[in-house]
Amino acid sequence: MRLIALLSLPLALAACMPEEPAAPAEPPACQAASFQGLVGQPKAVLGQMLFPAGTRIIGAHDPVTADFNPARLNVEIGHNDRIAKVACY
Repeated sequence: MRLIALLSLPLALAACMPEEPAAPAEPPACQAASFQGLVGQPKAVLGQMLFPAGTRIIGAHDPVTADFNPARLNVEIGHNDRIAKVACY
């Protein structure tokens, strides 16, 4: 009986210890800040660029999904065939 009490003591003490809060997980950055210099440039420059995997090039009339992904880089082309916006969503 004494052995059972001694073996259960660490479990009882562990239950009383406060849990350490987990650090909030940050989504990976989409690197939009690195590509802001493209805004205003003609869309032809995009053919020479290397973008992160999953990047979307969105034309003025292109349909896009509404799912939010903060790690996804999006390059929007305006009606004038120039890059209008570079953002994460």
